[in-house]
Amino acid sequence: MADANDPYAVTADELRQFIERYEQLESEKKDVTEQQKELMAEAKGRGYDTKVMRKVIALRKRKPDEIAEEEAVLEIYKAALGMA
Repeated sequence: MADANDPYAVTADELRQFIERYEQLESEKKDVTEQQKELMAEAKGRGYDTKVMRKVIALRKRKPDEIAEEEAVLEIYKAALGMA
């Protein structure tokens, strides 16, 4: 039997609780993903470009300095390839 003071001791109940909580979160994540798909389908149905929307969402998660640096490098690369 495991020592009660053993920091690595596990109990079946506690382990089951962790696993069940994880499974519940997985289920919730699946529900949210489905809602996001439905939202994008609605936006597309209203004439919005969902590919561009996803890019805007990704940009909003980033810091302005990171975006500016990436855009500057992109312009340099485009100029080097005669795309500017």
